[in-house]
Amino acid sequence: MKNLIIPIFALALLTGCKKTPEKPVPNVVDSMALAKEKNIENTAQKKKTDEAAVKVANDLILQALKNKDYKTFASFIHPEKGISFSMYGFVNTKEDQHFSKEDFEKFQPTKTLFTWGAQDGSGDPYKASINDYLTKWVFSKDFTGSQYSLNKFQAGGNSLNNLKEIYPGKDFTENYIKGTEKNGEMDWKTIRFVFEEFQGKQYLVAVVNDQWTI
Repeated sequence: MKNLIIPIFALALLTGCKKTPEKPVPNVVDSMALAKEKNIENTAQKKKTDEAAVKVANDLILQALKNKDYKTFASFIHPEKGISFSMYGFVNTKEDQHFSKEDFEKFQPTKTLFTWGAQDGSGDPYKASINDYLTKWVFSKDFTGSQYSLNKFQAGGNSLNNLKEIYPGKDFTENYIKGTEKNGEMDWKTIRFVFEEFQGKQYLVAVVNDQWTI
């Protein structure tokens, strides 16, 4: 009997020492891939939403300029960074006119003259009030019927365009009016708006005009 008990006991010990089946381990790689894919989808959706918001802001600003509704225009000026104006495609941060939102609203109704830059060809300083600059320079043509693009240049002249270097990573719109055949299409004009999101709204940080220069 003892001889029978010993083998049975040994077998029981051997069986007890066997590892219990391991629980399935979650596939970490698959989980990371799914999370990454979800993040890409969310980013793409956000970008799509931002593009729509930029387009709406662009059109409202153009309409405000056309109507000389500078109160609405001012509502799009970045609350913290203000707004800069460039007469031509080359952005000169040292000479271009810059206003905080408060200063723009303060001086816009007045006839105070500001120097906006140097005129192409003559090099003479271009001096005008805010209203005159917006009316006679920024919105010198009806850009509400212009060709729209986002983060893409449609027009290019013989002057340096450094917008992407000065405002890296910022969304910008271009509102382009093609030149006429009688002038060899060299009388084109465009307005570029540079945007930055702040507290869920798209704000203007720069208005850049461009045209053919000598």
